[in-house]
Amino acid sequence: MSAQGDCEFLVKRARELVPGDLWAAKAWLITARSLYPADFNIQYEMYTIERNAERTASAGRLLYDMFVNFPDQPAIWREISVITSALRNDSQDKQTQFLRGLFETLPGRVQCEMLLKATEQCFNTLERAEMLLLLLRRFPETVVQHGVGLGETLLDAESIEDQESPVNCFRKLFVCDVLPLIINNPDVRLPASLLYKYLNKAAEFYINYVTRSTQTESQYQGSQDSSDIMSPSKRSSQKYVIDGLTEKSSQITDPWERLFKILSVVGMRCEWQMDKGRRSYSDILNRMKDLCRYISNFDSEAHIKYKNQVVYSTMLVFFKNAFQYVSNIQPSLFQGPNAPNQTPLVLLEDVPNIYGDTDIDRNKHIHKKRKLAEGREKTMQSSDDEDPSGKARSRHITVNKADLANSIEVLESFKLARESWELLCSLESLDKEFTRICLSWKTETWLWLRIFLTDMIIYQGQYKKAISSLHHLAALQGSHSPQQITGQGSLESQRALIQLASCHFALGEYRQTCEKVLDLMCCILLPIQEGSKVQEEQPKVKSKFRKGSDLKLWPCTSRAIMPYCLHLLLACFKLRAFTDSRDDMALGHVVVLLQHEWPRGENLFLKAINKICQQGNFQYENFFNYVTNIDMLEEFAYLRTQEGGKIHLELLPNQAMLIKTSSPPMGLLQQEFIPVLQPSIQTADRHHTVTRGITKGVKEDFRLAMERQVSRCGENLMVVLHRFCINEKILLLQSLA
Repeated sequence: MSAQGDCEFLVKRARELVPGDLWAAKAWLITARSLYPADFNIQYEMYTIERNAERTASAGRLLYDMFVNFPDQPAIWREISVITSALRNDSQDKQTQFLRGLFETLPGRVQCEMLLKATEQCFNTLERAEMLLLLLRRFPETVVQHGVGLGETLLDAESIEDQESPVNCFRKLFVCDVLPLIINNPDVRLPASLLYKYLNKAAEFYINYVTRSTQTESQYQGSQDSSDIMSPSKRSSQKYVIDGLTEKSSQITDPWERLFKILSVVGMRCEWQMDKGRRSYSDILNRMKDLCRYISNFDSEAHIKYKNQVVYSTMLVFFKNAFQYVSNIQPSLFQGPNAPNQTPLVLLEDVPNIYGDTDIDRNKHIHKKRKLAEGREKTMQSSDDEDPSGKARSRHITVNKADLANSIEVLESFKLARESWELLCSLESLDKEFTRICLSWKTETWLWLRIFLTDMIIYQGQYKKAISSLHHLAALQGSHSPQQITGQGSLESQRALIQLASCHFALGEYRQTCEKVLDLMCCILLPIQEGSKVQEEQPKVKSKFRKGSDLKLWPCTSRAIMPYCLHLLLACFKLRAFTDSRDDMALGHVVVLLQHEWPRGENLFLKAINKICQQGNFQYENFFNYVTNIDMLEEFAYLRTQEGGKIHLELLPNQAMLIKTSSPPMGLLQQEFIPVLQPSIQTADRHHTVTRGITKGVKEDFRLAMERQVSRCGENLMVVLHRFCINEKILLLQSLA
């Protein structure tokens, strides 16, 4: 028998003995190894027995011997591959833990050599990178030789694979795992240009990771509790899996903290003017403002260095705080499908004192008040030209605490982000570098950032620019969601419409204001079942600031937005209705709209009545379709009487157009009206009823119409006004042409 045959016989005999007598099998193999010490199969069989018995120490010694004596055997590399896979695996099962323990028994030099050679056996870029990363973590001294090369390999692979998003497996391994090893190793010498390149890649990755939208997370799983919504830095709890990585490898804890740590290390290596200890975002921004004051005094090399310090430090403060703001006012952008529903907020210009034409000073003549109003309109129209920078005055934003519990922190984030943006745009060199970075990151496609920029421009009072930004926002929303901005979506998707209306109003463009408001009205869903509570439960904005704050964060819901829309419409028609020239249509629209929040607009209504009395007649054929306020009906009924001046009122459309209710017509006796009138009459000195004068010779059709209106006084006013906006859209727009 040949030596090869003897070896095979001995191995076969040992295998047969393993199930019944393990020690006998081991004795056969020890004898065989003594006879044939250069035979691989004998030693591999001995290793297999020890490994299957999970004897870590003895299996480790045998593996070490085989690795040294038989380095080219394929079976050895299959075994090493299994072991290194266990080292990279997140699993905690018994077999994986045994293999890790087996590897730990090997001498450090052998571990290093084994990992290096195992890396050479890998042909998959990702697997090769993970293997080399294993080596760098276990043996920091290898970072000098392999760290930068691994980083460049990952960045090259990202480019070759043509990854659509910076949040991919290659970038994640580079930014989160390789880069900290490189920049924290003092023995790795890197030029400043390479450090800036790596900082740029890290910032792009972390910002995109934190701000990833739910629309693009096809592999998003699980849910997020409300505390994570309020603290976006805790979004690591989300079960988000990056393609090519395990779930555990895809999770990143405290991404903003990691990013600012990288900024700090890069700054020290580039010899920036750094402050010792941890500083707040506000402190960082103030430090950059100070640096900007004398940055132009440095020579060329120092100027470039400090320019990069200002750009990167300020830019990261900007993105962090802009995200903090947007994630609180429109959290649905960053929540998963199972996240709790939190009301979005929208930043709007406060509608100035819409009922105040008579409230400001009752002694002023009407024509003087009108002149003031016209002057205000001219001021609005020129606001964009007068203050293109938006820095002329500090504006205040109010928000209801019930709508935003952490409002102080959110408004502070808005302020820091706004000031950071202004600093980046303050010098040409800073602006040029910041613009270059934004273009490379394609920030123009970031929906959340466009929301912030739009709000910032509105805050600055640059309304024409804000309108352009809102059209850009609408296009982005259309690309992120199948619901177009003008489509029948939720009110949240109509944010651009209400802000467009607000901006047009601030510019004095009242027809465009009306157009946007009426478009939005088509999308508003009324809580019809709640009846009159709609009006009572409007949010009361509580301001910490001075009285007369000019911006508000409103809940972006039908209940909150519809009253704002009605205010805009009233403000648009009010100026036209009370001019010297006669405009019964505009005056009629004002009467309909003044029903909202009655009796707040009572003085303005009485002003309208005085104007009608001066005219001697009034025509508004939609009156009985939309006026259901008992006090108003009473006043118009009185105008028809001798005492009221016998004003000629043309309020009736064709009889077929009258809205008919299911309740029977009410009688003419005064006592029959009392149950209807008493709940609505609020003023003690006005005890007259709607029947006053009706029975004294007025026309039959007017009498019947007025009776019918009295029976409608209990209708939900918001439903009536909503129907007014929808049905009379063309008429309303024509009135402002």
